[in-house]
Order: sequence, then structure tokens, then C-alpha cells
Amino acid sequence: MSKSVAGSNRRIILAGANPGLRLFDESGKVTAYASIWMVDWSIRGAGTAVVLWFDGIVRVVSEDVDLAAWLERYFVRSFLEVQGLPWHEPAIERDLVQVSMNLADGLSAKAADIQIEMGGVLDRRLFATDNFQLGEGNHSLSLVIAPVRSATVSIGGASVPGFVQVDGSPDKPGSSAFLTTAEVWRR
Repeated sequence: MSKSVAGSNRRIILAGANPGLRLFDESGKVTAYASIWMVDWSIRGAGTAVVLWFDGIVRVVSEDVDLAAWLERYFVRSFLEVQGLPWHEPAIERDLVQVSMNLADGLSAKAADIQIEMGGVLDRRLFATDNFQLGEGNHSLSLVIAPVRSATVSIGGASVPGFVQVDGSPDKPGSSAFLTTAEVWRR
């Protein structure tokens, strides 16, 4: 008989993908943060959404504004990547979100006047934990992550300043921009 994994009794609350990025200036200050959601199924429905922080403003774009508001409040606000950013109540916009992603080439996303491009996949590896802290407590998370070399964000055709920080080792490269797939959240 096999041993039970600590979080195996938790129920799935979301399945999909959540690529993300942080751009930095020369001094190491975050200039932009984006969280792109492709939700195949969740306890709040399915759909796509983009959460963007830039210049102290939080924008959430999706055709399903209820799903998008939940993603921003339940997940994104708890992510380590946004800690320390001035995170105000978001402007929630109902608009089409189109995302094309694969682990070979990268990602292209369009949401309202926001355009996001990510490319130069450095690695693909499995990540799993039964100890991911969200506002609602401890969660389990498993996914395939693919750090990328480059990412850009533009708003209304104007490029947002900043660049991706790449670190880690040749065997396990890291990046402030990454793709994900096969993402499962449980609580």
C-alpha cells in the first residue's frame, strides 16, 4: 500500500495555466507585473484573464469579470511576486482576452489594449508543493514551469520599460518571466 501525500485529500479548485512576468529597471525595481490566466476549470468557472500591475495601477481584464475578480483577489494578491508593490483595488474591465502559448516557442497575449509577449524558453520542469500560502490558507500546487529569457508588455502600443531578470544555473535556470501548464490548485 502506498503512503498518502500530505495534500492528497484536498479538493481541486482550479486547473489550467498561469504564466507570469515581472519586469525590472536597471536599479532592480519592478516596473511591471503580469499574471496571465487560462482556466480550463475552476470552482468559479472557466476562461481567460490578465492581471496587470503597472505604475501603481492594477488592471484586470476578462470576458468573465466575476472569474477574473476571484483570480486577482484569491490568488494574485497572495503571490510573492507582488509583495511590496502598491496594490490598490483593481480596475476590472470586461473585454476579450486571447492567449496563444506553447512550451516550445513562448506566449502571446492580448487583453483590451494590453499586449504581452514571452519567448526564449530556457527549461521545462515539474514543480509541486503542498505548502503554498494564499490568503485562504495552505494550498497544494503542481505544474510544469518553463522559465523564459525575454518578455515585453505594451499598453496602447507603447512599450512598458523594463527587462526580465534571468538567474539560476545552467542545470536549473530561473527567470522573472515564466510559462506554466498542467497547473492544478487544491485546498
